[in-house]
Amino acid sequence: MDAEPPRRAALARILDPLAAPVAAGVATIVIFGLFVSLAGRNPLEVYRLMAVGAFGSWFSWQNTLLRASPLLLTGLCTALPAQMGLVIIGGEGAFVIGGLAAIAAGLPFADAGAPAFVVWIAMGIAGMAAGGALIATAGALRHWRGVNETISSLLLSSIAIAVMNQIVEGPMRDPASLNKPSTRPLPDADLIGNLPGMDVHWGLALGLIACVLAWLLMRRTTFGFAARIVGGNSRAARMAGLPVGMMMVIVTGLGGAAAGLGGMIEVAAVQGDANANIAAGYGLSGILVAFLARQHPLAIIPVAVLLGGISASDGLLQRRLDLPDAAVLVLQGILFVALLAGEGLPSWSEWKARMSR
Repeated sequence: MDAEPPRRAALARILDPLAAPVAAGVATIVIFGLFVSLAGRNPLEVYRLMAVGAFGSWFSWQNTLLRASPLLLTGLCTALPAQMGLVIIGGEGAFVIGGLAAIAAGLPFADAGAPAFVVWIAMGIAGMAAGGALIATAGALRHWRGVNETISSLLLSSIAIAVMNQIVEGPMRDPASLNKPSTRPLPDADLIGNLPGMDVHWGLALGLIACVLAWLLMRRTTFGFAARIVGGNSRAARMAGLPVGMMMVIVTGLGGAAAGLGGMIEVAAVQGDANANIAAGYGLSGILVAFLARQHPLAIIPVAVLLGGISASDGLLQRRLDLPDAAVLVLQGILFVALLAGEGLPSWSEWKARMSR
């Protein structure tokens, strides 16, 4: 008899964080089904093709994992600051400026004939430093000037994208890039290759490692414990002598560094150079990943794979049902709105308490 309450408490700890995402998922399936019905398509057929396009074959799985790779890192850009109660939505800017800084740092080493791993290290350091500095600025403005971090990170992201476009179309433009302005490309020998036996680059492995390291930092270290105390009650944290301001800057910097690393991988493994295609919306999708994962670094992994699969299915929906590629964006938008609306719903424990009355 004594073991029953602990079992219920353990079950509640598992189910409570899932209540809002599950409710949002169910609402999204219904609403998007109505949307495609109005477009004259069978919702069941749409969902079947999405499942096939995302996970129906080994090729589909690789395409899904390829699209999930950057989401692992941009998701951390929102999830890590959220541990301290900060809502950061500037991952797109950190991703873009990280890619630009990476190519700017990597090309001189490549031109000098440095080994590929030296080029990658230089690019990784530059990308993480640029992305980290951008988002850390939002944390610093929040603490020392009282500027809302959500607004500042969004504005900083817009500035970063504008800076990237200006530099790519100006000082760093490759004269050979006529129709699509871009920087000089990396030599083929300095591009990041694929994982053995897969058509998925090593960015997937780096993203998985980053999520595990973020979980260890926030859940298994004194620093992570202190950060979560600040997120729970910053006033009490100050009274306890915790350096709240410095911790905000560090945690936001780490989140931005993760997104900056994602930009570096996009340049070194996918694009080969810096161009406008870097701003492909991975930072914005990373916000949805973090919210669906309830800001948990390990939960980001399956959520990123799920959203990567949804994105990977757009081509099949176009070919089979003649749906526009924006259909999956509509689905993601509905999911995000439903998730935000579901934040105020009672948890599993609260539902159970109400039903037992």
